[in-house]
Amino acid sequence: MQDIIYMREALKQAHRAFDNNEVPVGCVIAYKGRIIARAHNQVETLKDPTAHAEMIAITQAASALGSKWLQGVSVYVTIEPCQMCAGALVLARIKRLVYGADDPKTGAFGSACDILKTRGLNHSFEVTRNILCRESSFIISEFFKKKRRPIKKAGVN
Repeated sequence: MQDIIYMREALKQAHRAFDNNEVPVGCVIAYKGRIIARAHNQVETLKDPTAHAEMIAITQAASALGSKWLQGVSVYVTIEPCQMCAGALVLARIKRLVYGADDPKTGAFGSACDILKTRGLNHSFEVTRNILCRESSFIISEFFKKKRRPIKKAGVN
């Protein structure tokens, strides 16, 4: 039940991204029963290719804990993290990742690749998939449908 509560909070962040014309990915990080970080994609807003929800949330969580290690935290993200974010989660030494929908193009936890099967990593963690998957998939699908719709010009049918 706690996973669903935190994933709903991540979905709220995804909606914020959607409203800001960003790819709608949301992330929250929980520690000892409370949320210590909330973020959504801001790649377009910040003109920064690394401004993924997970990366921003990791920075917030590290600041909240006063540590570069995020031991004991659980990360909730609406979409399977990409390779960049997956690497950051490993380096941050999180306890657990929970995500909504798989990302067949860039997902780094079994879809496009599986970072945790990389030999020589100094850290591994538990991964829980498909929490509020339908809702997470829906917002991404709606965003890209909206992007693909032709723009109607005034006075032109």
